Amino acid sequence: MKLNMNPSKLAPIGIILVVLLIIGVMSVGSAFTIVEPGNRGVKVTLGSVETMHLPEGLHLKVPFITKIDQISVRTRKISFSTACYSSDLQQVKANVAVVYSIPESSVVNIYRNYAGDPFEQFVKPLVQEALKEVCAERSAERIVKEREPVKTESLESLRRKVGTLITISDLAIENFDLSDELERAIEAKMVQEQMAARAKFAQQQAQIEAETAKIRAEGEASAIRIRGEALKENSDLVSLQIVEKWDGRAPSTIVIGGGNDNPANLLLPVAK
Repeated sequence: MKLNMNPSKLAPIGIILVVLLIIGVMSVGSAFTIVEPGNRGVKVTLGSVETMHLPEGLHLKVPFITKIDQISVRTRKISFSTACYSSDLQQVKANVAVVYSIPESSVVNIYRNYAGDPFEQFVKPLVQEALKEVCAERSAERIVKEREPVKTESLESLRRKVGTLITISDLAIENFDLSDELERAIEAKMVQEQMAARAKFAQQQAQIEAETAKIRAEGEASAIRIRGEALKENSDLVSLQIVEKWDGRAPSTIVIGGGNDNPANLLLPVAK
């Protein structure tokens, strides 16, 4: 028995088969998702977010119904500029850099509340708030001089505000920018302080030298007084010192006393 097939009827069937084949291939392909290294997956089925995140690797899902979005858990560094006011109402602009990461335990919560990127909506405003609070306790001059304490206190405040939702690794203050007038005033004051410090040091050195000279003079005077008292109490000591210092040669002069009525002494040369 011979079947006669009309080509015009076969064409729609072929198209349907091709479409079904394409749909099948797409379904198989969409049934698998790979969560990339450094990321965690969040499974969403018909708008419902599952409470557990997915680790790195290959995962199965229901085609066209379930999707898996990926959230990075790598450490990130973001720099930005902000402004704050000092206790003396001076505006201070700061360039800061925040180093942070999303803990695995916060992946689903971050996805729900911050669309996967919490920095602009959550981290950045808290950085600005912490820095403003710390700077408000210092003058503009102290803010510039005490950059490290400002950084440390701001980092501690930021970590308290963020809690466990985000891991803050570091907060770096890259630069403080003041107005030209304020910078010149601070620079002039620092120069004056340095000059005053040098003058104070010189004064202290002069005082030390004067005290040293005084102590030396008092020591020498005391030594002379003691020596005089010793000579007065022991007249033989003079003769002993003369003998000790005599070089064995006869003196070139002799001393003749004037007696009690004429106490003057005469020095007469001695013939050699």
